[in-house]
Order: sequence, then C-alpha cells, then structure tokens
Amino acid sequence: MAAYLYGNIDVHDPVLYEQYRARVPAIIAAHGGRYLVRGGVTQVLEGDGKVSRQVILEFPDMAALQGFYDSPDYAAAKALRQRAATGTLVAIEGMRLEP
Repeated sequence: MAAYLYGNIDVHDPVLYEQYRARVPAIIAAHGGRYLVRGGVTQVLEGDGKVSRQVILEFPDMAALQGFYDSPDYAAAKALRQRAATGTLVAIEGMRLEP
C-alpha cells in the first residue's frame, strides 16, 4: 500500500531552506518517492489551522517512506530543514484514489 509524507512547513530562513530544497529531490527519488504537491497557494476552508508551505510526497509503501526519513543521506538535509524551518510532518499509509 502506498504511503504519503505530508508536511506543513513554516520557513524562517529562506536561504538555508533553499539549500535543503536543492538536496532533497534526489534523496526522495532514490527511495522510490516523488512529489505530489510542493508549495503553492493555500486556503483554509474549515477550521483554524495555520497553513504554510505544503508538501506531499508519495512512496511505494511505509517501509520506503521510513527508509527515506531515517536514511543517512537524508540526515544532513533534515538538519538543514530543521534549522531553516519548523512545522509538522505526518506519515500516512493509504491508497491513492484515481479519478
């Protein structure tokens, strides 16, 4: 079953975050992942949640997602992101529903 990594990221240091953005796509791809959503305009339709930069990644399964997140390759990039931004990351296992 596919797994998704959802991020709601509040960037505090855009220059440092850009270094993260430059590194991470190749690491994601190496673990079988791909971007479904990266950035873009957001609008809260219900609730009072704060939305910032939105990211949704798709991986073949939860093991691949966890492998990416825990990988030595991602550790350095993760440290950059954590210095440049705060936010919430959520791993979600589920089926991708096609129209």
